[in-house]
Amino acid sequence: MLHYLGYFAAIFIGLSLGILGGGGSILTVPVLVYLMGVSPVLSTAYSLFIVGSTSLVGAAGYFRKGLVALPTALVFLGPSLLAVFLTRKVLVPALPHELFTIGSLVFTKDLLVLVAFAVLMVAAATSMIRSGRPDAAADEPLGKTNYPLVLTIGAVVGLLTGFVGAGGGFLIIPALVLFARLPMKLAVGTSLAIIALNSLIGFSGDLSTGRAMDWSFLLGFLAFALGGIVLGTYLARFIPGASLKPAFGWFTLAMGAFILTKELLFHHA
Repeated sequence: MLHYLGYFAAIFIGLSLGILGGGGSILTVPVLVYLMGVSPVLSTAYSLFIVGSTSLVGAAGYFRKGLVALPTALVFLGPSLLAVFLTRKVLVPALPHELFTIGSLVFTKDLLVLVAFAVLMVAAATSMIRSGRPDAAADEPLGKTNYPLVLTIGAVVGLLTGFVGAGGGFLIIPALVLFARLPMKLAVGTSLAIIALNSLIGFSGDLSTGRAMDWSFLLGFLAFALGGIVLGTYLARFIPGASLKPAFGWFTLAMGAFILTKELLFHHA
């Protein structure tokens, strides 16, 4: 039964990526861990492939409409790609299985990934809940691009993408709107292009370590997510993403709180 819910969630992940340009990837790891039974660290690798491939299809749709700002994407991707590849190739494999202990709670690599992911979910939810005002004001480009901030946020997104397997759309969209001065629709398409390359480069770091992948499972899950993003890209013509972000944000906040409660308070239950 949980597996069927997991495949339904895959459609929802693609749907939110297509409409919002981000957000859905924050659910991929929890879905893989709690519904599909994949280990947390392996889930981050699977998430990179699923989110990257799904975003690539979505970005292609926006690109055909002229809604991808390639120069801005390239500026953002420089530090981001380097950070995500090094994180997957060097940092994650170098972490020992048991990291530290707080009281009776042993922080393993798997537990650290889940806790970090839950904290990221809470931050993402806060961003989405509060993002109505910036988005509403972002119908037209304003002023010049703040390149130092775009580069800095690119590096931060790359690190987060590599460590927890999320695309980072909740950081990319505000950065593109507020600092790169892109209108919202253009920011969504550009975000998908950045997420796609970031995630797939990160996944290549996992492949280079020789980690075994269940390709039949991965491709099956991806098929459902791709169906969702095709539908989401179509619905984005009629549904303003800004109106959906707060509701999605509250849902993400609840999921983050659930993971923190389960893993920190009931980890040994």
